[in-house]
Amino acid sequence: MPEWRTFRVVDVEVGAASFAEVIARVVAAPASGERLSIHFATAHSIVEAHGDQGLRDALARGLVEPDGMPLVWLGRRSGLPVERVCGPDFMPAVVAGGVPLGRRHFFYGGAPGVPERLAGGLAVQFPGLQVAGTLSPPFRALSDEEDAEIVALINAARPDYVWVGLGAPKQDLWVAAHRERMDAPVLLAVGAAFDFHAGLRRRAPRWMQRTGTEWIFRLLSEPRRLAGRYTRTNVAFVGLVIASRLRRRRSAGS
Repeated sequence: MPEWRTFRVVDVEVGAASFAEVIARVVAAPASGERLSIHFATAHSIVEAHGDQGLRDALARGLVEPDGMPLVWLGRRSGLPVERVCGPDFMPAVVAGGVPLGRRHFFYGGAPGVPERLAGGLAVQFPGLQVAGTLSPPFRALSDEEDAEIVALINAARPDYVWVGLGAPKQDLWVAAHRERMDAPVLLAVGAAFDFHAGLRRRAPRWMQRTGTEWIFRLLSEPRRLAGRYTRTNVAFVGLVIASRLRRRRSAGS
């Protein structure tokens, strides 16, 4: 794998390449021979990874891109020209770049009907899109036999990209666990991109995405589900970042 600029956020190495650089690498992967796992991290991802060694290991085996603006700001404070690399923006950009190259896409995840709706919407937006397949898995743990059948089904479809929308951190763990069993050059854990591009959820206005206030839009849209989680996550994230910086300063001074 080529050298890739990163910066550390608590326990996770996060990519510092530009959005365009990451897109170019992913679009080129089927021809370059790279086998990539792409994860899109937010403050919630960092908090979850701190308390879960399995998730930390899963993220460490792939490329972790800064989806949340707090990660972008931390990278910039480190002196790097970090850009936001957001899953819902990344998906259409990769699709657009892959259409003239004949790239094939498999959409795995979402509730029944969602991956089909997602693929149909993208096909309208990007004529020439090649959909290798879609699958909404059961909302439960799969047996080894069921999992093996899904792997065989996806491999038989010969996709270049497998888009995984199972919700975090489940999708990140799935990508890491299945990377070596998948023939596709690129596996991407994109989560909410499924619902956004299937037309099931609205995104915040662009200015809120740029200013790091997108979470407010989501909170107002789903207050009961998100209020407690956002409060806990934001407090925990700030505490972890401060503690991490203090440890680095003590280490540098010793």
